[in-house]
Amino acid sequence: MRLVGEESSERRTGRDLVLTRLVEVLLIEALRSTPGEDAPPGLLRGLADARLARAMEEMHRNIARSWTVAELARPAALSPMEYLVAWRMTVAKDLLRRPDLGVAEVAHRVGYGSGSTFSTAFSRHVGQPPSRYARQVQAITRSG
Repeated sequence: MRLVGEESSERRTGRDLVLTRLVEVLLIEALRSTPGEDAPPGLLRGLADARLARAMEEMHRNIARSWTVAELARPAALSPMEYLVAWRMTVAKDLLRRPDLGVAEVAHRVGYGSGSTFSTAFSRHVGQPPSRYARQVQAITRSG
């Protein structure tokens, strides 16, 4: 902050450029001081995720480009389909905690056409079938 004050009070060559860079550094430091997972959705949380930050940097670097999800996934080393599966499984795990929902209903709610397709994907991603996962988390919920 002291440097910003000194630079803005003097009329030296390159003043505007230096001020711009100093403000950028201050912004970065402010973003760093915000806990990533506690940050609200948007810029702060995105920058807290190293992989998403790379895609966001590309967007900021080339704002006029007509971006696609696949193009943004490339610098972030993310696959849109891998992300979709991971998100579906996160939601499915949450839904399976509810005793009033069966596996077929959960499968439908997270975008799978059949319970068997969902069970295969869930088992591959989580390491156990959804029915077993549901029994375990519901037992923990009841006992805890």
